[in-house]
Parts: sequence; structure tokens; C-alpha cells
Amino acid sequence: MSIDMIEEWTNRLAQVFESMTGDLPKTTVQPATLPEDDELFWWEQGFSSAPGATAWVGASTASWREIGQKILSSAGVDDGTTEDLKSTYQEALNQSLSSLAQALSSKLRKEVLCSNGREQKPDRDGLTFHSVSVKIGESEVLLFASLSKELVNSMGAGDASHVDVKKAKAAAISPAASLPAAPGTKPLDLLLDVELPVSVSFGRAQLPLKDVIKLTTGSIVELNRNVSEPVEIIVNNCVIARGQVVVVEGYFGVRVQQVISRQERMRKLK
Repeated sequence: MSIDMIEEWTNRLAQVFESMTGDLPKTTVQPATLPEDDELFWWEQGFSSAPGATAWVGASTASWREIGQKILSSAGVDDGTTEDLKSTYQEALNQSLSSLAQALSSKLRKEVLCSNGREQKPDRDGLTFHSVSVKIGESEVLLFASLSKELVNSMGAGDASHVDVKKAKAAAISPAASLPAAPGTKPLDLLLDVELPVSVSFGRAQLPLKDVIKLTTGSIVELNRNVSEPVEIIVNNCVIARGQVVVVEGYFGVRVQQVISRQERMRKLK
């Protein structure tokens, strides 16, 4: 089950990379032993599926720099700083983990959210590690991944818990991936300057017309969203993410906690 889930996450990572660059990388997962020096950038990601449900992803400096550079180059940025490269890699990683949470939600038939993400090395004792080879064009980078037993065991909560790796790989290969880009252009060049309306939905309510007419200053309208639930971030009338309301220098803002998968966004558009 552990390797199935890691392969599921790997497919999600490949899809995120494709959405950012237009190229679908080839990936391979196999059991591995961590290098003794373990000078890796480790990210620890918790999931709400069960207490202690956690995933760890590690990348060498060369690996996260390569991934970050490939993504930035596709956007026309060839001179990104070290901080830019690392934050770009981190964004792709966070999106893939959020997408994995969506997959877990589908399998468990309940909402699973990412939580408590932080830079933290895993404890080697009691964990099984896998290497994830990501081939990007002519270059190849190596990542390492591990899952806590609580996360793996949480997948046994329903009959639909098994991850069908073959179907996931087939879904990752979209028709757009086989279309060559126009000569001299980058996939995102034509889209980067497009402006789209962004709004945040705190909730919704339906009222009879007679109650709407009665609304006055001081009236309270009860929404369908609990105060502890994340708000929806809507772009061009499509929910693309969910997050937590924050205040930044006196202005309202939203901290993104979950990015909706591309497949779910496409379903909402139909």
C-alpha cells in the first residue's frame, strides 16, 4: 500500500509539473536506502485523514534547483535566484501534496486536508523510504519519499481505498501533453498577462423573496459555512483553492491551504 500511495503522489507531481511547463516528466518509484550524509531538503506534510498521518519528501540541492529552474524557464525566467528556485520547487511540491489529499478524499469518501507542513527531517527508525526518479527532458533528478504508518493505515477505512496506479498513470497523460508548442514560444508566454477576476466565498444562503425584502441595517444572514471551515478562492467563476482568512497590515487576505486538482476543476466547468 505504501508504494501505491507514493506512486499516486508521484503521478500528481508529474501532472503539476506538466501544468507548469507543458511537459509531462517520466517517473519511476522503487525502494531505496537514504544516503548516509542525508544532506537533503526535507518537507514534512501532515494530513487530516488520521492523527499522525504524515508524508515526507526529500530533495538534494541539485534536485530542487533543477526542478525550480525548469519551471521558471518555461515561464521565461532564466535568471532566478536561489530563493526563487527553492520557492518554485516548494510550490510544485505543495500542489502535488494537496492533490494527493484530494485523491485521499475520493478514496475515503470524506474531506482530507493538508495540515502542519514544515521543513523537518524524518526519523529513520520505523520508516520505509522510496526513491522517486523524475526524468525531465535529458536530465534526471532524484527525490526521496516516505509515509507514516498512520497515513498508510488510514487508507484501509473504506472499500474504495486502494489506489489504482495504472488508472492514475493513464489519467496523467492528457492530450495536451502530446501537442508541440509553437516554435520560439514558451507554454505560458501567451497567458501570463491575462487578468482574471479573483473572489473569496465565505458561504452562501438562499432566502425567500419576502425575507430579502425585510433586510435592513443590522440584519444577520446566516451562511452555509461553519467558522472552522476554509473559505473558497474563486477565479473566473471556478473554485481553484480553499484557504484560511488572515489579516495582513490591516487588509483581509487568504492563506491557501488546499489547491483543487486540475481534474476536479475541469469537472466543475462542465
